[in-house]
Amino acid sequence: MKHQIQNDNIIQLDFSEEMKTSFRDYAMSVIVSRAIPDVRDGLKPVQRRILYSMIELGLDPAKPHRKSARIVGDTMGKYHPHGDSSIYDALVHMAEDYSLMVPLVDGHGNFGSIDGDGAAAMRYTEARLSPGAMALLDHLEKGLIEFNPNFDGSEKEPVVLPAMVPNLLINGTTGIAVGMATNIPPHNPNEVIDGVIAYMDNSDITLAELMKHIPAPDFPTGGTIINVDDMEQIYETGEGRIRLRAKVDIENGDNGRKNIVITEIPYTVAGNKTKLVESLSSLIKDKVFEELHDVRDESSKEGIRIVIEVKKDRDIKNLLNGLYKKTVMEDTYSVNLLAIKDQQPVVFGLKGLIAEFVDFQEEIYTKEYNYLLDKAQKRLEIVGGLIKATDVIDLIIEVLRGSSSIKQAKNCLVTGNIEGIKFKSEASKKEAATFNFSERQADAILAMQLSKLIGLEILKLHEESDSLMDSIKEYEKILGNKKELYKVIKKRLLEYKKIFNSPRKTMLINAKAEDYVEEVKIEDIYVLIDRFGYIKSLDVASYSRVLEENLKDFSHIIQMKNTDRLCCFTAEGNMFQVKAENIPRCKMKDRGVLIQTLCKLDNEEIILYTPFEQLFESQLLFITRNGYIKQVSGAEFETNRSQISATKLEEDDLVIGITLLSAGDILANNYKVIILTDNGLSLGFPLSEVSEFKKTSRGIRAIKLEKNDKVCFGTAVSPSTETFIYNDTEYSAKKVRNRKRADKGQKAKLQ
Repeated sequence: MKHQIQNDNIIQLDFSEEMKTSFRDYAMSVIVSRAIPDVRDGLKPVQRRILYSMIELGLDPAKPHRKSARIVGDTMGKYHPHGDSSIYDALVHMAEDYSLMVPLVDGHGNFGSIDGDGAAAMRYTEARLSPGAMALLDHLEKGLIEFNPNFDGSEKEPVVLPAMVPNLLINGTTGIAVGMATNIPPHNPNEVIDGVIAYMDNSDITLAELMKHIPAPDFPTGGTIINVDDMEQIYETGEGRIRLRAKVDIENGDNGRKNIVITEIPYTVAGNKTKLVESLSSLIKDKVFEELHDVRDESSKEGIRIVIEVKKDRDIKNLLNGLYKKTVMEDTYSVNLLAIKDQQPVVFGLKGLIAEFVDFQEEIYTKEYNYLLDKAQKRLEIVGGLIKATDVIDLIIEVLRGSSSIKQAKNCLVTGNIEGIKFKSEASKKEAATFNFSERQADAILAMQLSKLIGLEILKLHEESDSLMDSIKEYEKILGNKKELYKVIKKRLLEYKKIFNSPRKTMLINAKAEDYVEEVKIEDIYVLIDRFGYIKSLDVASYSRVLEENLKDFSHIIQMKNTDRLCCFTAEGNMFQVKAENIPRCKMKDRGVLIQTLCKLDNEEIILYTPFEQLFESQLLFITRNGYIKQVSGAEFETNRSQISATKLEEDDLVIGITLLSAGDILANNYKVIILTDNGLSLGFPLSEVSEFKKTSRGIRAIKLEKNDKVCFGTAVSPSTETFIYNDTEYSAKKVRNRKRADKGQKAKLQ
C-alpha cells in the first residue's frame, strides 16, 4: 500500500493497481506518442514534428539548407522535449536514401553511409525539406488537419500531416514500443499509387487482384525476394517473414579464377555493409570455405561492388549456397504491419492500409474543396461588390467626401444609413439610402485603389467573376459526387507518380534453400602416431622435409587421402573410425592429440591402423588368442558409424593378429599362414585353406591348444619372406613346417 497526501487527507491506494495503471499509461504513451506511426501519414510524432518545424523555418526544396542544430533546437524547444539526440537521429534517418524509397529530408554534409558510418554532429550538417516531404506538407494553410496544443500550450502542432501520398507503404517504418513492434517494409511508389487507384476504382477488389499492382515490397538497396509465394499470406495477415538475398554477378578474375560480385545487398544490412564484408573476410581467415581466395570492397558512389575471389576450378553455385547460409548475403525481414488508428494500435493487411489511406484522402480532399469553395465564394462576393461599385463610383465618392469617418461611410455602404452625411443633391441622398453592400464588399470598396477604375481593370474583374463562378460550379460538382472527388485524387496521385517515378529495384523469385556440399581439395597426407597414442597429420610437402631420424619416434606412419577415414582395429574385436579431416594438421614439432580424444577408444589396444580406401579393396586375416582364424572382405567394414564390432569373440578371447592382404596376394594363392603359441609351438599352412567368413562370424579353429597354451602370434607371409619378427626376435619363416590345422604344431626354436 502507499499513501498519497492531498488536502490534508490520506488516501489509501492499492500498490498493484497503481502500478498497473501507471504502466498502462506509460505503455500507451510510448505506443501512440513515440514508437508507432499514424496509419494516415505514416509518420511517428518525432518525424512529424521535425517536418513541421522545417516548414515553419521556410526550408522548402527551393530554399538554402539550414544547420541541423537549428532544426533540432526548434523541434525540441517547441514540440518534442525528449532530447536532441533522438531528434537528430530521426532527422538523419529521413535523409537516408538507402533506408527510404522517397527520402523526406535533403541532407547536406556527412549524414553517414550505407557502410555503417555515423552522421557528423548536428553542428556540422545542414538540411532542408525534400520534394517527398512537400507531398506530406502541402496545403497545410487550407485547414485540412487539426492542430493541438504542444507540451506546454505555447504553440500549436498538427495532429497529422495532410499527406497526399501513401507514405506509410512507400517508405515503410520500424519501431519498438512496449509489448509490441512495427516493421513495415518500403514499397515502390509507382506500384503503391497504382494499387491505391485500383482500390478507388473498385473497393471490393480482392487481395490477389491488388497484388497485381503491388506484388511485394521494393527495397531501396535492391536485392532479391526469394519467397514471393508467401507474400499473399503476409499481406492478408499483416505478419510474416520475407527472405532477402544479395544480388550477385559472376565475372572472370585473374589467373583463371572466377569472382562473385555482390552488386546489391539485403535491406537488413543497409547502414551496416561493413558487417557483411567483415563476415566474408572472417570466412577466409577461419578457413570455413576452402574455395575462397580473397574478399575486397570496391564500392563507390556509382554503387555497391563487393568482390569475392574464388579459387580456380571450384563450384560457384555450391559455394553461393554456403555463403547464403553462413552470411547475411541471405537474411530474413520480419513483417508486422502495425500502425495507430484512432489512438489504438492495429495490425493491418495490405488492403486495410490502402483503405485507410483512401478514407483519409477523401476526408482531406473534401476539406480542401470546401476550403476552395468558401474562398471562391468569398472572393466572388468581393468581386461582385467591386463591379457593382464601379457602376456607382461617383455616388460612393460623394458618400466618402460627405462622411466624417470611415466608420460612417462603411455604415452607409452596408445599411444605407445616410444620417450625418452631406450630399450634393437630394437625388444622391435618396440613391445612397438604397446601398446594401456586405461587410466584405464594403471593406474591399473602401480599400480599392483608383487604378481599379481603369476600363481594362474593370474588364478583368468581370473575367475574374466568370472564372470564380466556373470554379464554384466545379467545386460543388466535386463535393456533390464521390466519383468526381476520386477523379481529383487520382489525378494528383498520378502527378506525384511522375515526380517519384522509380523502376522496381528488388527482384522477385521463388527459390528453395539448397544445402552446401563442402568442397574439399583431395590431397595426400601422412598420419603419424607415436607409441603413446598421440596422433597428427602432415601434408606431403611438410613430410618431405622431415629427417628420417625424426621419424623413428613414431610407431605408425600411414599415407592416406585427406578425404579418407582412418580405421583402427583393436584386440577386443572392435573397429573405430576417425575422419582424416578431424586429425589435427600440425607442424612436425607439434605433439598432436591423443587418439582417444577423436573416437570412443577408451583403453582398448589397437593392433592395426589402415585407411578405409585400402581396407575396402583388401582381405583381412583375423587370428585370435584361442586359435580361431578367418578371412573377411574389407567391404564388410563400410559404415558411417564411428564404432562397430569387427569380429565375434569368445568371452575370454582376444584378437592376436590382423593381416591386411590385397586382392593380388589372394589370387597368387601361395601365401603362408604362421602361428606361434605361448608354449613354443608353431604351425604353418597355405592361406588358401582359410575360408572367408562374415565379420559377425567367429571363424574356424586353426590349431589345437593345450589347456594352458594360447596363440601369441599369427600372420600371413609371402613365399619370398625368409624371416619374421616376434617380440623383437627374428625367426625363419621357412622352418615353420606346413601341417594340417588339427596338428598341435611344431616346436619353434624361440632362442
